[in-house]
Amino acid sequence: MKVINILQSKGVDVFAVSPGMTLKEAVDVLGEKNIGAVIVKDGGGKVTGILSERDVVRRIRTDGPAVLTKTVAECMTPSPITCGPDALLDEILEKMTNRRIRHLPVVDSGRLIGVISIGDVVKRKIDNAEREAAALREYIAS
Repeated sequence: MKVINILQSKGVDVFAVSPGMTLKEAVDVLGEKNIGAVIVKDGGGKVTGILSERDVVRRIRTDGPAVLTKTVAECMTPSPITCGPDALLDEILEKMTNRRIRHLPVVDSGRLIGVISIGDVVKRKIDNAEREAAALREYIAS
């Protein structure tokens, strides 16, 4: 199973913010869209970073609530780890688990085409395991 299979079923909506937005504005996007991370893109559409709930919490813990007036560029994780649409789910799950990453931008030929979360990967793996178990039960019963 590949990343593209998940993107095809969940859709490819990507919520992005600009590096010059305030952290408060980005937090509003996270809350309004009920998502855990936003992609940071420059004016030319190039991915320059990712801003996650964890990034926000860490910065509030160290800098206090005044950090909400800082720019996204000051708080984001720059140059995020990405994956391609043909990446295998087992590889992605291992990478995300080992690096403690919950969101990966999916890039194809330098263009952002989606975001995959560890929840997306785990859900797909569970769905596949349940289908295989049902097929085995049916096979054994026949």
